[in-house]
Amino acid sequence: MKMKFINSNNDSDETNSEVKEQIDNIKELGRVESSIFNEEIQILPIIGQIEGHGVLPPQTKTTKYEHVIPNLIAMEQSNKVKGVLIVLNTVGGDIEAGLAIAEMINSLSKPTVSLVIGGGHSIGVPLATSAEYSFISPSATMIIHPIRMNGLVIGAPQTFNYFNKMQERVNDFILRTSNIEIDTLKSLMMETNELLNDMGTILIGDEAVNYGLINEVGGIKDSIKKLKSMINDKP
Repeated sequence: MKMKFINSNNDSDETNSEVKEQIDNIKELGRVESSIFNEEIQILPIIGQIEGHGVLPPQTKTTKYEHVIPNLIAMEQSNKVKGVLIVLNTVGGDIEAGLAIAEMINSLSKPTVSLVIGGGHSIGVPLATSAEYSFISPSATMIIHPIRMNGLVIGAPQTFNYFNKMQERVNDFILRTSNIEIDTLKSLMMETNELLNDMGTILIGDEAVNYGLINEVGGIKDSIKKLKSMINDKP
């Protein structure tokens, strides 16, 4: 005699629905609701190019600021979320959008830790320093260079003033969210011997730590351990 087992509850359907929702989140928002695995810690990935007001080509990996901003607000308002881990592998992108995201991360009341795992280039530098504590993996790179723009630029004094003020905003943010000195930052930014057809400096792993840009060399294990420690120490 064959026995047939019938599942009388909807646990399986609910699980499948939950998994589907997570897959949709990955495709549309670029992140998973990590509260399923750990209610205390939320993961904020910043991957590819930072997309601002202009829409980038569909084949380009992007982090869209209109997705990140509401997620950060939701994390701040949630009583379940105790800390945020920001994972970066970005080539930079829209300066205004990147700086806006960095300011929002820096203003969170929850403990924050950042981890540069591949690259934190250009506007990725202030995004990496925006957290309370920062890590960089040993092989990861950070590129510091002056603000630049592609396309038509009007050759007028007002254009120079605009670029200068924008650069000051980025520099000021990096200085107040890291331990690097202003003279060191400007020197690295204006270096002409490291980048082809450009000026700036590539920092690899512990070089970023030695310059005071990043707090520590480490990985996922170190980042989560530090974040949990900060959560426990928070009054």
